[in-house]
Amino acid sequence: MSTTSLSDQTSVSIRKGSKIALYALTLGAFAIGMTEFIIMGLLPEVAVSLSVSIPSAGMLITGYALGVAIGAPFITIATHKMQRKALLILLMLIFIAGNALAALSPNYFVLMIARIIAALTHGSFFGVGSVVAAQLVPKEKRAGAIAIMFTGLTLANILGVPIGTFLGQAYGWRSTFWAITIIGIIALVGVVVLVPHVKAVQSSLRQELGVLRKPVVHIALLMTVFGFGGVFTAFTYIAPILVDITGFSPSSVSYILVLFGLGITIGNIYGGKLADRKLMPSLIGILTLLAIVLAVFSLTDQNKILALITIFILGIAAFGIVPGLQLHMLNTAKEAPTLASTLNIAAFNLGNALGAYLGGVVIEQKFGGGLQAVPWVAALVTVVGILFTLWGRQQMKRESRV
Repeated sequence: MSTTSLSDQTSVSIRKGSKIALYALTLGAFAIGMTEFIIMGLLPEVAVSLSVSIPSAGMLITGYALGVAIGAPFITIATHKMQRKALLILLMLIFIAGNALAALSPNYFVLMIARIIAALTHGSFFGVGSVVAAQLVPKEKRAGAIAIMFTGLTLANILGVPIGTFLGQAYGWRSTFWAITIIGIIALVGVVVLVPHVKAVQSSLRQELGVLRKPVVHIALLMTVFGFGGVFTAFTYIAPILVDITGFSPSSVSYILVLFGLGITIGNIYGGKLADRKLMPSLIGILTLLAIVLAVFSLTDQNKILALITIFILGIAAFGIVPGLQLHMLNTAKEAPTLASTLNIAAFNLGNALGAYLGGVVIEQKFGGGLQAVPWVAALVTVVGILFTLWGRQQMKRESRV
């Protein structure tokens, strides 16, 4: 009787403190998201400071993405026996060290190493953080909790990158990495103080790796790669589209991206709410909206007002699918959620890389009109994601009948 009462009290305590604990995870997500995207705004400063070309400086972005995609599953496997709060603390310590090293980097090689070190924590933090966030709240609110954590990533685009870019341009790019390091330290304190020791799903390494034998997990990963890959097929080249096709000035692009950022914040929040109500129908619906918006953008990008409206809606649709895709992965691998969740974060980054590469091929080969064709090619990539989602729903129904 007393044991049950104590368990109930612990559960209630976790639920009461769940929101503030989620905010600690959100701040960590903000710092990591800022690290991922900030280099895009500081490429000229980094190139001049380290005496490298702009393309070489751009490889710092590629290095980070590969660090996430390749490092995430290995970090998760190596730390599978760690308690989740302890693992989150370790990841934040590595993240802080990576950014401090970036700020101190004497040359390009050291900066690349620092970027890769920071990237190693990205997939695992979002993967483990998603699992922890989902356990902090009742079952019917899990997608919403994941969405709150991912809000840190969206805010990194709206606030972190513009402010970090301004700071780096005014005081040198190293100052931006020092600022990220400080934010990381604050997030670390928040995790230590606020995140409770949630009950983890006990699984062996064999169980964790065993989920890779499930076809439904592979389908879920392909849903993420192609569903989100369509976003980056277009978004990677949004600046040249807005300048060369729509006719905006280069200086106005950063303000337009804030509009996109507002859209992704709204999409992330309400996408989580919809996923909590009806997961697969909401995913299919938002993916369909995303494909339509991308296709329409190939027409509206020739008018400034229509382009702005489309970009805002694109932001809503783009991140409206994120909580649902992450929750779907957790549902497909309940016996080993940590590795599966982390692999899904890696899949998001593979989608980013695939989209950027495909968009570049379309532009260089002038396929269907070059830059003008990028949005509708992005729509086709999203359609592939829809097909995998329909397949995934069918497989989930089949497994539930077994």
